[in-house]
Formats: sequence, structure tokens, C-alpha cells
Amino acid sequence: MREALQTLSEPLTDVPDALRPPLADPLLSGRGLTLEIGGRRLLDAIDIDIRPGRRTLVMGANGAGKSLLLRVLHGLVSPTSGSVRWRGRPLDKAARRAQAMVFQRPVMLRRSVFANLSFALGVRGLRGAERGRRIAEALEQARLGDLARRPARVLSGGEQQRLALVRALACDPELLFLDEPTASLDPASTQAIERLVDDAHQRGVTIVMVTHDLGQARRLGDDLVFLHGGRVAETGPARKLLDAPASDAARAWLEGRLYLGEPGMTT
Repeated sequence: MREALQTLSEPLTDVPDALRPPLADPLLSGRGLTLEIGGRRLLDAIDIDIRPGRRTLVMGANGAGKSLLLRVLHGLVSPTSGSVRWRGRPLDKAARRAQAMVFQRPVMLRRSVFANLSFALGVRGLRGAERGRRIAEALEQARLGDLARRPARVLSGGEQQRLALVRALACDPELLFLDEPTASLDPASTQAIERLVDDAHQRGVTIVMVTHDLGQARRLGDDLVFLHGGRVAETGPARKLLDAPASDAARAWLEGRLYLGEPGMTT
């Protein structure tokens, strides 16, 4: 399965620039995103574009601002300054309904696996046969059919994360945020999550994902944004950046060295 995922994730590294198709307009973009809390600047004038149908990875050392950036882009946290735009327009409630987010620690309702799915779909206005169809499909995708009536909070960590992911995907988002969805999971659970993410990508869902896993980045990444100290140190095709980072910050992190200097942004 991992070999298959890697094959599906191979970027077009051997295609000359002149023959590459033009980049689509951003589905989601952030300009000058700055976040200050308690007198500390946690995000510093970040510019970012998320292209439709792409898998954009966000990487960097602990405390670089990765999770905060996802929350700002999804509208869960308001930036001190700067703006987020969806299809060129200000992010609003309707735009957020076209998105979904899965956190590092799954958020489970005090209900059964089935009821967790049913509630999420009900909030989106789905009723009757269509809701039932989507629940059945989600249970099959997550391989949780035998556990449908079990309380969600007694599932294993891997099972909860699979449920959180298919619950988000059942709502048919255009864009899916993933904040380290496989952190602390065993290899089998990680593989199951990656399969679900790859299936979603194949269906056209745009992915924005935080990860520390270099192997995962190579398997699942199209584009990569590397953060350092709340700023963008480097952006570019994932494979190119991982193989030959141009910024000191990314190079040091990939080599396992502590870097305390300026980000030195490179694009």
C-alpha cells in the first residue's frame, strides 16, 4: 500500500517548466497574516496560496506556527492583521461550510460511531436516504462497520482518527485541513489514514496538511510551505524542497540541526 501511495503521489519533476500547465487561481489565499497573542507575534506577515486539487503540506519545527496557520486559514482564529480569501472573496460562513478540519486529537461526541456521523451530516442539512447512504459509505471507508454502535470515545486512537476523517469527508468539503492526523499512531493506522487522504485527493478534494513525517511528506505532498518562527522560510514543490532546500531554516531542520537564525525566505 505504501508503495502504491508513493506512486500516486509522484510529482511531475521531469516535465520542463515550459510544458507545465498554468497554475490555477488560488482556492484559498492569505495575505499578510499576522497573529499576536499576549504581546508575542506568533504569525508574522504570512502570504500563502492554496491551489485547487493540490496537496499542500505545512512543515517546520515545533512552535513554528503551523497549527495556528491552519486555524487562521479555516477561520477558527482571527488574525491580528491580514486577510483570508476564498475564491478571491473574503472568507465567510458559506466559505467555511465548503471546508472541513481534522485535528491532531480527534474530537468525538459522547455518542456512538454511527451517531457521530449522523449528527455531522444533520448539521449540514442532510436527511433521510442521502444521510443514510453517506453514513454507510463512511463506515465502509473507515472500516468501522462492525463498531457502528460502539461509543466513539472508547475507540482506539487510530479508530477515532479514521472516524474523524470520514466524518469530515462525508460532508463533501472542497478543502480539507489536517493537523498532524497521524501523530502518535502506529504504522498500520498511519497507512489507513494516508489511504483515506489519498482517496479524497483522487476525488478532487484540496488538502492542506501539517506533518513532521518526511516519508509521509514525500508520499502525499504536491506543494510544501516551510515555516520558521512564525514566518514563511521557503515554499515550492514538495519533492524539490525536501531534496534540495534553499533556505537555511529548512536545510537545518531536515538535517536535524537546531536553527535560531532568520527564516531567509526562498520561493
